[in-house]
Amino acid sequence: MLKTLTFAILHFATAFLVVYALTGSFVIGGTVALIEPLCNTVVFYLHERAWLRFGKRKAERTTSYGHDVLLRHLGNKARPADK
Repeated sequence: MLKTLTFAILHFATAFLVVYALTGSFVIGGTVALIEPLCNTVVFYLHERAWLRFGKRKAERTTSYGHDVLLRHLGNKARPADK
């Protein structure tokens, strides 16, 4: 938790300093430093959902393909006996 807190502080400070350096305005720097992490949080959430959806599909394809390759390599010895 401490690492997360220190990262958040660095994130706010970096956003503020970059915008302040570009604009010379404490108000604009402070506003961006507050709004930008909120936008990043929403984008991260949407990215995570898309990543999980894509990753699940990829894992299903990879697992199925890998299983088939393994069975071909091992031959019928690895297949369960049909009853």
